[in-house]
Amino acid sequence: MPKDRLTVGEARRIALAAQGFAAPRPAGPIARRKLVKLVERLGVVQIDSVNVVSRTHYLPAFSRLGAYPREMLEAVAWAKKRPLFEYWAHEASLLPLASQPLFRWRMEDAHEGRGTWKGVARFLRERRDFVDKVLDEIATRGPLAASDLEMGVKGEGGWWGWSEAKRAVECLFWTGELTTATRRGTFERVYGLPEKVLPKAILETPTPDRDDAHRQLYRISARAMGVATSKDLRDYFRMPVEGAKDRIAELVEEGSLLPVTVKGWREPAYLDAAAKRPRKVEAHALLSPFDNLIWFRERTEKLFGVRYRIEIYTPAHKRTHGYYVLPFLEGDALTARVDLKSDRKAGVLVVQAAHAEPWASAATPERLARELRLMAGWLGLERVRVEGKGDLAPALATALAG
Repeated sequence: MPKDRLTVGEARRIALAAQGFAAPRPAGPIARRKLVKLVERLGVVQIDSVNVVSRTHYLPAFSRLGAYPREMLEAVAWAKKRPLFEYWAHEASLLPLASQPLFRWRMEDAHEGRGTWKGVARFLRERRDFVDKVLDEIATRGPLAASDLEMGVKGEGGWWGWSEAKRAVECLFWTGELTTATRRGTFERVYGLPEKVLPKAILETPTPDRDDAHRQLYRISARAMGVATSKDLRDYFRMPVEGAKDRIAELVEEGSLLPVTVKGWREPAYLDAAAKRPRKVEAHALLSPFDNLIWFRERTEKLFGVRYRIEIYTPAHKRTHGYYVLPFLEGDALTARVDLKSDRKAGVLVVQAAHAEPWASAATPERLARELRLMAGWLGLERVRVEGKGDLAPALATALAG
């Protein structure tokens, strides 16, 4: 095909290479620099508190690097000297420190109440005296969790039942007036003043104007995806529609993005100028529902021909594949889905259901079994148990028994 035209298979392999799946996993122990380099490559790692298998932010590195020490991620994310910071990027996310200035426009939007941030600005404005007391308390006592702040109206728990103190620290987090100092064992966020948590060099980095910051974020998105539509590029960091067309056109003009068409895609696409084009990808990986490769379901369907949805909030009797389903990447295809649960008390990784895609091969059960064993060991679990749900369950149970 001409260079400006791609098949879906070519686009898929480009995307997999950009996401770090084309290279073999490192042999031997995983060095800290490998983990940091991976996060820099991805640009962002989504955080989520759901802990059915493992909290999602641990999983992308496992999928790409193998059984790395989970405490290593905790160190690079929340130790005193860290190369990462937390902010609202795709969703709640871990990001390279160098990206902090690129999100100051979003912090400003939250402060000013632009777009979706109206409620944040209104709360900070209407409860300014209370908010200032919260800031003073953290300035005096050092980093604190919302539960440490014994002030304001108490909440009822849950997302919609936040206490007044929790609302205050979250709003201040979104405006950049507070940042995450660390996380406690229960995954509770501890808030600190940026000047006490983030490196001075980062805080003193000049703030780029909005257009420059957006261009740079689109560059990072394009590098991480390899080939993408404008909608894909916007979704990666949840960028606003306004100005997106102009920023992408500017990247085309400078040569960072190359316009391409992908067979079967309705929208025009853009190829990262430095993207690798592997002829073959031989990855084997279980993917978190919030993995960068598949978090935008529309893109997943375009690239892999798979309609994937997370069914956590779907009533049990209406679920198709299970509660917490991880797709299995085999080569350059998604060939299976497994509904997993870590039974930590029993030391078992439970496969509650296993389903094959139509193109799965006779080798799929054994390859999937190897990844499940690897994951179980990484999670500190002793074995894998398959329950009888799904068309792939019998063959997978046989492969695990062998």
